[in-house]
Amino acid sequence: MDNVKGIWNEWSETWYQRYRTDKAIAKIIQTPESAFHRTTYSMINKALPNLDGKKVCVPSSGDNHAVFAFHLMGARVTSCDISERQIENSSDLARKNGWDIEFICDDTMQLSNIKSDEYDFVYTSNGVHVWINDLNSMYNNIRRILKSNGAYIMFDIHPFSRPFALEKEKITVVKPYDSVGPFLIDEVPRLHWRMQDIANAIISSGLCVKRIEEMYAEDGSFWKDESKDEGKLLLKQELDDLCNWKLNPMAALPQWFSIHAVK
Repeated sequence: MDNVKGIWNEWSETWYQRYRTDKAIAKIIQTPESAFHRTTYSMINKALPNLDGKKVCVPSSGDNHAVFAFHLMGARVTSCDISERQIENSSDLARKNGWDIEFICDDTMQLSNIKSDEYDFVYTSNGVHVWINDLNSMYNNIRRILKSNGAYIMFDIHPFSRPFALEKEKITVVKPYDSVGPFLIDEVPRLHWRMQDIANAIISSGLCVKRIEEMYAEDGSFWKDESKDEGKLLLKQELDDLCNWKLNPMAALPQWFSIHAVK
């Protein structure tokens, strides 16, 4: 786990700076809902039509775009992340913009610095589950910190995409669906949980699943390989073609999913 923290602290100063640019933050200020997939935002809106004054916790907050968006929508937000540098950098941004947001360095599988029965809403965003080696602990603690009838919504990569290589011309299987890892990627172990692993952990925690949505990418940038295409701008037609499953077979599979559950 210390290795994970170290890698994330390093990434916060390098790769993740792109999420803290003036342009990226201005977009959230102008349209807070842009921090979410449209389907996920619709689920949030139905679960909590009015966020004003609601207590919201975002574990594994990462780039903190969701944290900033919830604050701008009127919520009282707590941001938690295992990386001290992610928390520090996001806290600096909040202070720069005059945003009253609570930042806590904490492990999503423990949330030891978060009181029980405290929050109206807990949200986890893309990229959380690959870092979690104990889903049951994560969801037991998410349930613990929620108030009675509090809502949880998650958004993440669809597990059905995990067995395949990121190739646009053909579908190439690189592992079985039920091979969850851990896989050593960028010196850090990552888990490729199945849909049943995540859903069963939510159910086992005592949370009641209300809805599951499976979604497609909102634009073709999802298919850009950051390791190869960084800095390369694609034309609108190229982006549209990446969402056409006849030209990009992987686009026939759902790329994202969200689950709404209630305590």
